[in-house]
Amino acid sequence: KGKKSLDAASQRLASHLETQADLELADVGFCLQGAREEFERRRVLVAADRSEAIELLSGLDPRRVFTHAVPEVRPSIVFMLSGGGSQYPGMARDLYEAEPVFKQQMDRGFDLYQERTGFDLRSLVFCDPEEVDAVEGALTEMSRQLPAIFIVEYAMVELWKSRGIEPAMLIGHSMGENVSACIAGVVSYEACMDWMILRGQLFERTPAGGMIAVSLPAEDLVAHLGDSVDLAAANAPGLSVASGGMAEIDALEKRLEEAEVDFQRVQIDRAAHSRLLDPILDEFRSFIEGLDLQPPKIPFVSNRTGKPITDEQATDPDYWVRHLRESVVFSQGLE
Repeated sequence: KGKKSLDAASQRLASHLETQADLELADVGFCLQGAREEFERRRVLVAADRSEAIELLSGLDPRRVFTHAVPEVRPSIVFMLSGGGSQYPGMARDLYEAEPVFKQQMDRGFDLYQERTGFDLRSLVFCDPEEVDAVEGALTEMSRQLPAIFIVEYAMVELWKSRGIEPAMLIGHSMGENVSACIAGVVSYEACMDWMILRGQLFERTPAGGMIAVSLPAEDLVAHLGDSVDLAAANAPGLSVASGGMAEIDALEKRLEEAEVDFQRVQIDRAAHSRLLDPILDEFRSFIEGLDLQPPKIPFVSNRTGKPITDEQATDPDYWVRHLRESVVFSQGLE
């Protein structure tokens, strides 16, 4: 309960390990973690074997042995969900193979996607290592990548929940906010899957385009955009994203190179949050109007305002249409 008693317990444990040569460290760790009452003072160390554990417990080197007190107020946890372009072949394979809860949720998503489209996403997400190069292009297709990211993100949330860790708030980037809405109960899992599939299909009907992440504040990037490229996102005080047609993005890259500004292509071949989406917005609106939108049970931060979303916004189809089209003010949301 105090530093003096913690130090004494550390010395007793060191002595015990010295006199009990047949002890398994795994058993000792299990008892300390699961069979001892929890008090205010905690100490943690990593040891490769018994002799190293004895040395660390006896010497208490602060670079190797970490001590802390339980905070009076339990800290809240925010889950952050990425958007399009964050997919890659093999993502979450280790969790899928090792965590039953995660596997169950992933299979739920794969099965639902296959039921909706006739395609098994497992062949892309969990492809053989030697097939990665061939699969990577197929996984960038919007109607594949967006549902795949949704499936992984939702399964990750359910895995954390199974460990007793639930979010007090959510923040998502672009389609990540759609997933946040699903986790928060605004839409059902099945409806969100339909949402991701349609969003991807509608994107694929727009002209080919591109997006680049630029190492500039949003207001500085705007000065380089000209009349044909849109500001897609303000991600951080010094990082923004531009979106537009292929030729326009190529021209922007040349202007940025001449200005010696760093940039990087986003792994997406469409111009999200740009004027190229305007022709699909009416069909997207019709779909959203058919959903049974509910007020969120978990608060999440809006990409459009940078503030917690209101019940009125979350249940307004126009909000989600404008969310698809307008800039993502993610930096404000993080603040």
